[in-house]
Parts: sequence; structure tokens; C-alpha cells
Amino acid sequence: MTKSELRRLYKQKRSELSSDAIEAHSLAISNQLLQLPIWNFSFYHIFLSITEHKEINTDYILNILSGKDKNIVVSKTQFETLKMIHYLLLDNTIIKKNYWNIPEPVDGIEISSDKIDVVFVPLLAFDKNGHRVGYGKGFYDKFLSECRPETLKIGVSFFEVEDTIEGVIESDVALDYCVTPQNIYSFST
Repeated sequence: MTKSELRRLYKQKRSELSSDAIEAHSLAISNQLLQLPIWNFSFYHIFLSITEHKEINTDYILNILSGKDKNIVVSKTQFETLKMIHYLLLDNTIIKKNYWNIPEPVDGIEISSDKIDVVFVPLLAFDKNGHRVGYGKGFYDKFLSECRPETLKIGVSFFEVEDTIEGVIESDVALDYCVTPQNIYSFST
């Protein structure tokens, strides 16, 4: 299927999930993440969930990162440039929802993309090659292309893998892993 077909399909599938299912799947994904060899790094980028879009509840992952005393990085979107500014998440960081209901830091200590070791990537669908379908604006592809080549890119998905995504382009950045409630997929060679 094409990206737009998959985007429609998985938005629909996600809209049908109950609050209880979202919480159970989110917890299962965070427990799966504990099995990955990713916990010896310093800077971890995570997205803050858009509850109106029934995204994975990343609070569970945030709790793991806090418990392991990691540097947590969150972003603020710039829709004019389709870029993201990254900030260190601290106890006193003020988070507000923007016009599109994306929870974002108001300001803080800026962290450059090349400092980030691990990125938890939001997505709607992914395939066996580690390609993903997001909301279609390209924020994460731009961001991930600014990271170091060795930065680990970990998708998190309520749903299992698709065989292939049609229409992948050169600027699409592939994942290293994708974690679902039931499985861990590795795409690293």
C-alpha cells in the first residue's frame, strides 16, 4: 500500500482503540523496550503523546528513562520551517499544547540533534525494511537526518509490521528497531 493509504488505514485502526487498550498496549511496548540493548547511552529523545490522536502513552517510557537517570529530550515543532527544536526535559520544564494539540516545552536548555543517542519515533505504520509512515509532514525525517549516523531510531507501534510501504523516497530515514506490544523488530544490518 502507499503511504497515504496506510496513513488512512492506521488512523482508522487507532481511532477504534479503547482507552484501556491504549494503556495496556503502551505498557506492553514500554516493557518490550527494556529488552533492547539501548540503555547505556546518555541522551534519549521522546515524543510527548497527542492523546487526541490516540498515540502511544509515552509516560511509561518517560518513567523508565527517569528511573535510569537519563537525559530526556523533547521537541517543539516549527511549522513554518518543518523543523523541531529540542530541549532537555527538567522537573521545572513547562509543557503546553500547541494549536495542533502537540504537548511541547515552552522553552529550556536547547540540545542539538547530534548530541542525541536514542530517538523514540512516533508512527502510524512500518514495514519489514524499517520504513515508517507518519503524519506526512516530514518533521521526523528532517530531525533524524540531522542526528549522528549511529543514533538509534526506535519506532513504537500499536500494530504489527506491513510487508512493504510503496513510495519510500531517499529522504525517508529508516528505523533501527520497531517495538509493538507483542514483538521487537530489528532492521539493523
